[in-house]
Amino acid sequence: MDTYWADSTGRRNTLKLEVAMKVVSRRSARSGRAPLPSPGRPSVAGRDEQNRFWKAIATGQSSEDAALKAGLSQPVGSRLFRKAGGMPPAMFRSSAKPLSGRYLSLAEREEIALLKVQGHSIREIGRRLGRAASTVSRELRRNAATRGGGLEYRATTAQWHADRSARRPKSTKLALNATLRTYVAERLAGGVVAPSGAYIPGPAVRWNGRRHGRRKDRRWAKAW
Repeated sequence: MDTYWADSTGRRNTLKLEVAMKVVSRRSARSGRAPLPSPGRPSVAGRDEQNRFWKAIATGQSSEDAALKAGLSQPVGSRLFRKAGGMPPAMFRSSAKPLSGRYLSLAEREEIALLKVQGHSIREIGRRLGRAASTVSRELRRNAATRGGGLEYRATTAQWHADRSARRPKSTKLALNATLRTYVAERLAGGVVAPSGAYIPGPAVRWNGRRHGRRKDRRWAKAW
C-alpha cells in the first residue's frame, strides 16, 4: 500500500490546487469578458455623482465645495480633480452627447439586481423593465462580478464594468500638436529656441540676498 505524505511529493496539494484553479477559470470564462489585469477597486463616485461634481466645478467652485454639492466627501472630490488634471473627462463635458436609451442606467441595474435576488426569471425581469430578455441575460453575464469565483451580479460593480467598456482611447493634445509639444518641451528644459535655431536666453534674475534672516540661537541652548 502506497503512503502519501502531506507535501508536494504525493501530489496531493498540487492536484487540489489544479482542481481549484480549473473551477475558478471555468466560472470566470462564463462572463464572456476577455481576461484583463485587475484595474483596482471600483470608483467611490458613480456616474451621476461625478456628473454633478464636474458641473459644480464648471461654475467655479473648488473641488471640496463641488464634492459636497455632489454628495461626495471632500477627499474623493480632491482625488477626482487631481486624477483628471483639472479637466472633466469627455463623458462629463457640456459638449458630451447624452447616453442613448439602449444603454442600461444605474437605476435599471439596481432593479435587475433586486429582481434577480427575489428569484424572478430573466424574461420576467425584462418584462418589468421594458427590455428584451436577451439584454437582461447579456447584462447578467457580461457585467457580473467574478472575483469571488462565481457570477454574482451587483449594480455598482456592473455599472463600473459598463463605464470601463464604454471608454475609448484618445490621444493627448501634446501627441497631436507638434508645435505645442515643442513649446512645452522647451520651457520644461529651461531654454527657448527661435524659429531660426538661435538660442534665446531667459530674463536675468536679480539677486536680492538672503530670503530669510540668519538662524537665531535656540532658546534651550542658552537656558543653562
